[in-house]
Amino acid sequence: MSAEFEAFIGLEVHCQLATESKIFCSCPTMSGRGISVSALPVNALVCEVCSGQPGALPTLNSQAVRFAIRSGLALGSEIQQSSIFSRKNYFYPDLPKGYQISQNETAICLGGFVEIEREDGSMKKVALRRIHLEEDAGKSVHEFGVTLVNLNRSGVPLVEIVGEPELRTPEEAGNYLRELHAIVTAIGVTDGNMQEGNFRCDANVSVRPKGSSVLGTRVEIKNVNSFRFVEKAIAFEIQRQIAVLASGKAVIQETRLYDSQRDHTVSMRIKEEAEDYRYFPDPDLLPLKFPVAWVQEERDRLPELPAQKRSRYQTDFGLSRADSRQMSASQAISEIFEATVSLLKGLPGGAKWVANLLSGEVSRLLQESELSLTQSPLKAQHLADLGALALSGELSSTATKKILHEVWRTGESVGALVERLGLRQQNDASELEPLVETILKEQPQATEELRSGKLKVLGFLVGMVMKRSAGRGNPELIRSLIERTLDLKKDA
Repeated sequence: MSAEFEAFIGLEVHCQLATESKIFCSCPTMSGRGISVSALPVNALVCEVCSGQPGALPTLNSQAVRFAIRSGLALGSEIQQSSIFSRKNYFYPDLPKGYQISQNETAICLGGFVEIEREDGSMKKVALRRIHLEEDAGKSVHEFGVTLVNLNRSGVPLVEIVGEPELRTPEEAGNYLRELHAIVTAIGVTDGNMQEGNFRCDANVSVRPKGSSVLGTRVEIKNVNSFRFVEKAIAFEIQRQIAVLASGKAVIQETRLYDSQRDHTVSMRIKEEAEDYRYFPDPDLLPLKFPVAWVQEERDRLPELPAQKRSRYQTDFGLSRADSRQMSASQAISEIFEATVSLLKGLPGGAKWVANLLSGEVSRLLQESELSLTQSPLKAQHLADLGALALSGELSSTATKKILHEVWRTGESVGALVERLGLRQQNDASELEPLVETILKEQPQATEELRSGKLKVLGFLVGMVMKRSAGRGNPELIRSLIERTLDLKKDA
């Protein structure tokens, strides 16, 4: 970013609530059933209400209200005993009624914050403006010169979490989203599946000259559903606005889309102001009021939050701050991490080993397969069995990785795979000594170099013995045997 300008970033996060039915009708949402809405037949989850038929009346889903309350409590918001649903009017093909039922300033939750970690390790509280309930729109499909509409998502319940423009860099925005995602998945109000669009955000970005007291013109980047893409979209937009201002032109208030293939934002439409939506109270819905007891009941349902988990992981398991953050990044990760550590029953180094595997190779497998942990065949018992063998020296790192990939592919037990593939590590010196003797005889030049003090060739000789043992030999034991064998020859 140019030293002459500063950026202000505010995020509006749309989080699909994990209710069984839609917010104003009884159509199912498929939440928690392991079924992708995008894989269902077009317009299979539709009724008179969510398709906007004349005379159809909405009926509020009480579980959606409870989830909104729980979200507000987890984020430190003030829960409003009375709030109002409004009609947000705009025309788009996937909005069959011609308006969206939402809440504006009269939201169910006001205020709150998300605490993030800066690059220097310090903490920053980013204020929230409000958390409100609303219905999702359908999906427009533009093909063959026409627009087709799929209303399966129409009426799905959302909470929109509106942050104040207190973020300054793309990295802060990414950290904010990761922390918010960790919180809402930990409290069970959403599955947070970003591929399905169940956790997505609109980023509001403005730039102004340093020293100015007036915020720059705000541009909205619509519907980004990846942490990395949010960071890249904001970074591009900041630089684009700086270039516009530096050329003496004015930034236009508009809505833009992020093109991840070309890594740039493109104009979608001129941005509407709140008054353009002509908000007014929905006459079909009374002001939202709920029993006071609900607030305490939802407070009691709050589990341990990610920040609390991070502290406990560092204290109880000796994890670093970075590792504890990764292990608390989502409810699925923290659950399989803790279940695996428990199965390892205090095995020294177990927690660190599990954290390394989950944040390394397992994370890579998840990205490649585009699956979530809950959708994958990998279970805590697999990781515990693998960890027990690896930490005891019965599996090499190469064999561990190979078995993990087979588990991911087949779901087969670790024990069965070790026997079927013959990957148990050789730790018997009597079995490895003949191989060491053979390699030393076959590699006289390397052997002499090692005798003369050129220790670099030791790794080469260990590798040759490993290859001769089909990768099953314990490399540390092989190294020790080579050194001992050569010392014996010297003494002779």
